[in-house]
Amino acid sequence: MGRSKLTIFAASLQVCLHVFRTRTNQSEYVGGVLIGRKLLPAKQAPITPAAFYKSFTARKHLTPAVRATMELLTSTDIQERKQVVKDVTNIGASKPGANRRAFMTKGLAAGTALGAGLFGSRLALAAQDPDDDDDGGSLTRGDAAILRFLGALEILESDLWEQYWELGGTQDNEFAPATGGNPFYTDALTILDGDMAQYIHDNTDDEFSHAAFLRAYLESKGAPTTELDLLDGTKFRTLPGSKADGSSGKGRLTNLTQLTIDTSFWTRYRDDAHNPDLDPGFTFGQAVKGLNVGQHPAIPRSNDDTAGCSIGNETDHLKAIAFTAGFHFAFIECGGNSLYPSLAQRVSSRQVLRILLSIGPTETMHFQTWQDKAGNATPLTDTDPITKATVTFADLTKNQPETLQANLIMPEPTPFLSRKFPKCSIIRPTATRGAAMAALMGFVADGLFIGQSQEFFELVRDLAADADQARRDRG
Repeated sequence: MGRSKLTIFAASLQVCLHVFRTRTNQSEYVGGVLIGRKLLPAKQAPITPAAFYKSFTARKHLTPAVRATMELLTSTDIQERKQVVKDVTNIGASKPGANRRAFMTKGLAAGTALGAGLFGSRLALAAQDPDDDDDGGSLTRGDAAILRFLGALEILESDLWEQYWELGGTQDNEFAPATGGNPFYTDALTILDGDMAQYIHDNTDDEFSHAAFLRAYLESKGAPTTELDLLDGTKFRTLPGSKADGSSGKGRLTNLTQLTIDTSFWTRYRDDAHNPDLDPGFTFGQAVKGLNVGQHPAIPRSNDDTAGCSIGNETDHLKAIAFTAGFHFAFIECGGNSLYPSLAQRVSSRQVLRILLSIGPTETMHFQTWQDKAGNATPLTDTDPITKATVTFADLTKNQPETLQANLIMPEPTPFLSRKFPKCSIIRPTATRGAAMAALMGFVADGLFIGQSQEFFELVRDLAADADQARRDRG
């Protein structure tokens, strides 16, 4: 429900422990204080209006509207203060026993008149600021470090997703020049779902938007973005990428041709007895045999990988590449699915918290989509002719235990925080200690950065370490 700041504050005055009130025919109560239901004269009030205002406005969370109101309520102009308090009191006037919900309704109904007649130009200026959660000023060092690290990962993700989109996504010029796609790779992906091309397009678009927003927000707060500028530039875009039809052929940050994919996310979300936060030594099973060892391509490296294919009749080799991509999609998004809530526990600013709580769930939506589609892979075994790595995809839709069953895509309830509590359906892991470095090391182990420079590794490691050192300001 949308509520104006003026209305909310008018209502809050009625339930505040200390409210300045007046009785026009009893001057000794002007500037008095309401304690519970007893109105004390000003001379008996335990604190003066000015002292109360100073104490009240010392709180960091106050909006400009509230501060302006308190200035009026503690004005040295007795007539001004009497009129202010009279109007505020009238808004909430109710018979004894009236409940707060009824009062709030009255307060909301009177909001427009209150704003126009009571607060005047000072609150009109305050109302121009719509960011109730903007703490103002610059970011804490920790918040900036967290946003920089997340911004870096979003740049890296946008790079890998752009490669998937060029070859297998719906082609348009929404976030990058269309390349025409690779028809055979795109068709092989439709085995997983007929809308895969659109899903790939939309996930790519989302990652570009995340990267652009985080950088712009940091810049708006005067926080350095040097590392993000380096990643977004050409310095580290040196990896060759695909040479198959549909690829732009430009340099890349990430390598999708030598992946070693951990598919234990599949069983982790289907296991109702173990949580990686509570059972760090437990080994969750793999969903795909062989994909977590060796080096596997998730995109066609050249037209050699699509040789012998026709639409509707792709080779098992190209199918294996497409299915590898399907599980890789889920692996990548599962990382963000955990990372955002893990780092959210370390931020100090309410607005930064809002950013993490708003972007994080989109990663969860991506993950949910991709693990659903990956489960449609058809049975096959393929040995890559270049890396010699072998992968076997089983039919996960039939005759599987619950930890592998394809249609169990909702997180199974599992122990959370402590086994003394009932099991709960949750994102896991969400422990905050070392979360940034763990996410980065997951990408490294995945093979995403094979071929990158030492300078690149030092840059992203420093960003992760800085994010992990952030501490929430408890002040």
